Amino acid sequence: MLEIKADLNNSFWHLDKAEAFKQLSASEQGLSNQDAVNRIKEYGPNKIKADSNKSAFILFLAQFKSPVTLLLIIAAVLSASLGDVADTSIIFIIVLISGFLGFWQEKGAANAVKELLKLVQLHCDVLRGGQKAEIPMEEVVPGDIVILSAGDIIPGDCLVIASQELFTDEAAFTGETYPVEKSACVMPVDTPLAKRVNTLFMGSHVISGKATALVVKTGIQTEFGKISAGLQAKAPETDFERGIRKFGYMLMEITLLLVIIIFAINVLLHKPVLDSLLFSLALAVGLTPQLLPAIISVNLATGARRMAKQKVIVKRLSSIENFGSMNILCSDKTGTITVGKVNLKDTLNISGAHSEKVLQYAWLNASLQQGFHNPIDEAICAGYKGAQNTYTVQTEIPYDFIRKRLTIQVKNETENRAITKGALNVILSICNRVEKEDGTVTDMESCKKNILKKYEELSEAGYRTLGVAYKPADASQNFTRDDEKDMIFLGFVTLFDPPKAGVEAIIIKMGNLGVKLKLITGDNALVAKSLALQIGIKNPQILTGAKLLKMSNAALIHQAPLTDIFAEVEPNQKERIISILKKAGNVVGFMGDGINDAPALHTADVGISVDTAVDVAKEAADIVLLSQDLGVLTDGIIEGRKTFANTMKYIFMATSANFGNMFSMAGASLFLSFLPLLPKQILLTNLLTDFPEMAIATDRVDDINIQSPQRWDLNFIKRFMIIFGLLSSVFDYLTFGVLLYVFKANEKVFQTGWFIESVISATLIVLVVRTRLPFFKSLPGKYLSIATAVVLLLVLIFPVTSLARWFAFTRVPFSYYGLMLLIVATYIVSAELAKRWFYKKAINSKRLKYPSLNLPS
Repeated sequence: MLEIKADLNNSFWHLDKAEAFKQLSASEQGLSNQDAVNRIKEYGPNKIKADSNKSAFILFLAQFKSPVTLLLIIAAVLSASLGDVADTSIIFIIVLISGFLGFWQEKGAANAVKELLKLVQLHCDVLRGGQKAEIPMEEVVPGDIVILSAGDIIPGDCLVIASQELFTDEAAFTGETYPVEKSACVMPVDTPLAKRVNTLFMGSHVISGKATALVVKTGIQTEFGKISAGLQAKAPETDFERGIRKFGYMLMEITLLLVIIIFAINVLLHKPVLDSLLFSLALAVGLTPQLLPAIISVNLATGARRMAKQKVIVKRLSSIENFGSMNILCSDKTGTITVGKVNLKDTLNISGAHSEKVLQYAWLNASLQQGFHNPIDEAICAGYKGAQNTYTVQTEIPYDFIRKRLTIQVKNETENRAITKGALNVILSICNRVEKEDGTVTDMESCKKNILKKYEELSEAGYRTLGVAYKPADASQNFTRDDEKDMIFLGFVTLFDPPKAGVEAIIIKMGNLGVKLKLITGDNALVAKSLALQIGIKNPQILTGAKLLKMSNAALIHQAPLTDIFAEVEPNQKERIISILKKAGNVVGFMGDGINDAPALHTADVGISVDTAVDVAKEAADIVLLSQDLGVLTDGIIEGRKTFANTMKYIFMATSANFGNMFSMAGASLFLSFLPLLPKQILLTNLLTDFPEMAIATDRVDDINIQSPQRWDLNFIKRFMIIFGLLSSVFDYLTFGVLLYVFKANEKVFQTGWFIESVISATLIVLVVRTRLPFFKSLPGKYLSIATAVVLLLVLIFPVTSLARWFAFTRVPFSYYGLMLLIVATYIVSAELAKRWFYKKAINSKRLKYPSLNLPS
C-alpha cells in the first residue's frame, strides 16, 4: 500500500478508471465501513490543518507570553539570586494564580466553541458497501466514491468516474473566475493542473451538473493541502480585532514610557536599583489589563452559547462584535422575507389564459431533471395533476448562473423534443417562433411586444414569471448547449412566495436596532417592488443590475446606501455591492444560502448563512442560523451587542482604574522615601481588582447599549481612561494625605492603608463605570455582585490574617476605616457626576459630527 500511495501522490489523472480502482484497492460499490475505519487510521482525518486546539500545557504557558510579565519573572529570579527568596516566591505565586485564571477561562471558552461547531459540520454523500450514505467530510478517505451535485464542496482530490454537464469553480487554484467543465477521461501524465479536466480538487466546488468521483487524496496530501501548508490563509481582520490591536499598541507605548521614567527617577533618588526595577515592572503589569485576552475569549464564548440558544451558531468568534456593530443587512428575499416555499400560481399561454400544455411541458422539465433540486421545480411538480409520465430522459443540460435556464431532452415511442425553462428574457433570446393559443406557430417578432407586456403585468402583480420553450429534437444525437437556439416559445409559468407572517414587525424592530435591511435579488424590479410594498417599505428605492453595471464606484458609493432593493442582480454583482457599502463606512452583513453567494459572504463584515444552505455557502459564512428567520437574526444581533458591551466594560474598568492607580503610585514614589507599594503588593492589588471583572461576561446589559450599533472607538477609550484615571488619582492623593498627615503613617501602615483603599475603590468603581445609567438604576449581574462582595470582604480582613506579614502588611488604626469609606463614597459620587458629564459631551460631539444619526440622550 505504501508504494501505491507514493505513486498516486505523484499523479493519477493519467490512469483509467479500472487502474485507479486497482491501485486504491477500491471498487464501484465503494468501501466497506470497516475498510473506511482502517483507512482513517492510515491516512488520518480529512483536514487541511491540525486542530487549532492547543494542548492544556501550551495554553497555560501562553498566559505568560506578555513581554512585561516575562521581564518581571526574570527580575524576580534575579532578586532571588540576591537572597530575597520569600518576595520572589510570592511574586511567582501571584503570577501563577493570574495565569491559571486566564487559562481556566480560555480553556472553557475553547471547549464551548468546539461543541458549537459540531452543530454545523459539513457532510457529503458517499457509497459505502453499495449504499449511499451521508458522512462528515472529515471522514472521507482515499478509495471513497463521492456523489456530487451543484453546491457541493469537493472533499478531496478526485478522479471523475462519471459526469453530466459538470462545471466547477477552481478560482483558488487557477485564478480564473469562469466555471471549468469536467468530464471522465484519461489525461497525459504531464498535463498541467489547470488543464486536468478529469480531476476535481479539494477546496473547489460544483457550480452545476452532477458527478460520481473516486477520492484519491485527502487532507494535506491534496493540492489545496500543499498550498495551505506553505501559506495558511488568514481571515480578514475584523473591526473589533483591529481596535484591540491598536489599543494594545497604545498601552505598550504608555507602559514602556512609564517603566523608563519611573525606574530612572527612583534610581536618581538613590533608591535600591533592583527594588526600583521590580517596582517599575510591577507598575507596568498593573497598568496592563493582563486578563484582556481571556476576558474577550470568555465574553465571546458566553455570547456564542447564548446565541446558540437563539438558534444562531457562531463559527468565527471574532465576528460576534461585528454582528453587534452591523448597521446594514443585505439579504435575498427568499426564505427570509418570504415564506421560502414557492407556490405555483398558474401556467399561461401567450394570451394570458391557462394552458395545460405549458403545465405539462414545465412539469416534464422539472420532474425529469437530475441536477440541483430547487423550490421552483418542486412547486411545479406539486402543481401538476395530469397524466403520468411516459417520457424518458435522453440528455440534460443543467441550470447554471450564466445561461439561467435548464434544458432537458425527452423521448417516448413517438416523440423526441427538447424543453427549456428559465428566466423569461433568456428564454425569449433563444426563441425565433411562438406557439399561439390555437396551437399554430408564428414568428417571434409579431408577438414579442405583447409577451413582454404580459410579463410586465404579471411582475407588477408580484408573481415571479418564467418562460417555457420547446423544440423538436433528433433522436439519433444528444441535444447540446449549441442547439439551444431557434426554439418555440410556449408560455409563462407564474409562481409566488408570500411574505412571512409578522415580517413587517421584524423589519421595524431591526430598524429600531439601527440595522437597515437591503434586498439583493435576481428577480425583476417589479416583483421586488411589489414585495417591498407588501412588507411596509414605502417608496422603495430600486437599483437594477443593468444600471449598476454602468455606474462607476464613485457614483455607486453615494447611491448604494440610499437604495432599498438591488434587483435583477447578477451573482458577481453581489460582491461589488457589499464592498461599496463597506467603503461608505458601514458594517455590512450579508445573508446568503446559494452556490453563488460564497464571494459575497467572504467579503461581508459578517457572512450569515443557514443550516439548509449549500455546503459552499455554509463554509464561507461566519454565522449559521439553524432557522431561516429574521426574528432569529434580530435576537442574534442583540446578543452580539451584549457581548460587545460587556467586553467594553472590562476595558473601561481595567484601563481607568489601573491607569489611576499606576499614576498615583508613580507620583507618590517621587516624594516618599519608600516605595508606595512593594512589587508583590502591586501584583496582589492587580489580581484582586481583576477577580470581579472575570464575571463580566454574565453581567446585565442596559437597553441603551443595544438600541444602536456599537463601534470600536479608540479615542473614546483614551478620553475615558485619562478622565476617570485622573479622578481616581485625586482621591488616591487625598488618601495619601490622610495617611501621612492625620495618622503619621510609617512605611507598612502607609502601604497597608493605601492597599485597602485602592482595592475597595477600584472594586466599587466597577459598579459605576459598567453602565451609562446612574449605578443604582442598573444593578450588576448575580456573579459580578458575588465576586465584588467576596473581594471587599477579603480586603477588609486581610490585614488581620497571618497572610498579611507575607506581603509586609500590618494592622491600621480602626478610625482609618471610617475616613477611608468617606473618601471612597465621595469618589463614587464624583465618578457618577463625571460620568454624566462625559457621556453628555460625547453624545453632543457625535451629534455635531453625524447629524443624521438618531443618538440616545
